[in-house]
Amino acid sequence: MERLFREQQRLIDSIIPTKRYIYGQIDWNTRCTGILGARGTGKTTLMLQYITENYRSGHKGLYITVDSPYFQAHNLFEFAKEFYQLGGEALFLDEIHKYPDWSLHIKAIYDALPDLKTVFSGSSLLQITKQKADLSRRAIIYNLHGLSLREYINFTHNKEYPSYTLATILTEHQQIADNLCREIKILKEFRDYLQVGYYPFFLEGEPLYKFKVREVINHILEVDLPFVNRIETRQISKIKKLLYLLATGVPFVPNIAKLAEATDISRPRLYEYLEKLQDAKLLNLVRSQGRGYEVLTKPDKILLENSNVMYAITDEVNSGTLRELFFVNQLRNAHSIHPQLLDNTVELSSSGDFIVNGRYTFEVGGKKKGFKQISGVDDAFVVADGIEAGFKNKIPLWIFGFMY
Repeated sequence: MERLFREQQRLIDSIIPTKRYIYGQIDWNTRCTGILGARGTGKTTLMLQYITENYRSGHKGLYITVDSPYFQAHNLFEFAKEFYQLGGEALFLDEIHKYPDWSLHIKAIYDALPDLKTVFSGSSLLQITKQKADLSRRAIIYNLHGLSLREYINFTHNKEYPSYTLATILTEHQQIADNLCREIKILKEFRDYLQVGYYPFFLEGEPLYKFKVREVINHILEVDLPFVNRIETRQISKIKKLLYLLATGVPFVPNIAKLAEATDISRPRLYEYLEKLQDAKLLNLVRSQGRGYEVLTKPDKILLENSNVMYAITDEVNSGTLRELFFVNQLRNAHSIHPQLLDNTVELSSSGDFIVNGRYTFEVGGKKKGFKQISGVDDAFVVADGIEAGFKNKIPLWIFGFMY
């Protein structure tokens, strides 16, 4: 136990003080809390920051990573019971998806040790309702996304710029842009963010950033996907090829037959892998309005989940693809954080590029993009890249990065 506390102290000494958007949203007083998210988004740092502020002295709060060799040979529930008997109050479990039958152990801790708070983190691939033990009535689950443009700017400028709802952006974007552009060069910040700003480890320096993003991609494909979804190792090279083909699409409107042939993946398996890559936060699958989101149906457009992944995979980045994936990424992330403020997901529109909430139509393009495609459409907006501020129904693309 003492060795684990020493390891925790070493980790605490190296963490950054800057907090992610979700830190203040988590109810840390609940008995069982789960934090799910893509690799590299800061789940470990989040837990260590809370320990630093609340359990720095004494031995009442302990962080452990359950994929360590120690926990491959020791029972997690029995360890939690021993920690509790020694005066422990809060146990923080990292990489929970790598512990066999982890949900059964969490349930046992919850039921047998009612005075012990448990916080666990795991891959965004985890589907809590499909585990062996039902945690839906026990654990409060939070989803952690990559940095928004707003967070990136707050981190780099040591500021606290606020976030805005979609409704506020649509009606007040001119004032928001005017106020912000007086203080920072927003187009430069936006360009930098698209390349090196989605993962918090950009704070460790830019020279190795793309290399670290590639490490994130490889770990998801080589470790997390096989571990959580029991995907055979021999399929991983095919999935890597699939991801590369999708990254170099312009933007990718899928021909499933050709993709299956190029990757040597059967069509049913291909549909499954696309969904898993979306769960892993490497892709965003977009379907036309009204089609629904059933697995094993063809998505109408496939985009990488974030721009940093695209830059890590290829140097030939298409500007049209980049704009669309940023727009979809930021709105979908904001929706999952504030579902009461943004009623539904982003879908493809028959008039413009995308329709949000079944109501707002958006045409995404460069600074000269006009209203021709959405002429006569109610609640329609042009989202233009390369402009600092908009006018009426023409809105700068970057401002959608201030939704969370």
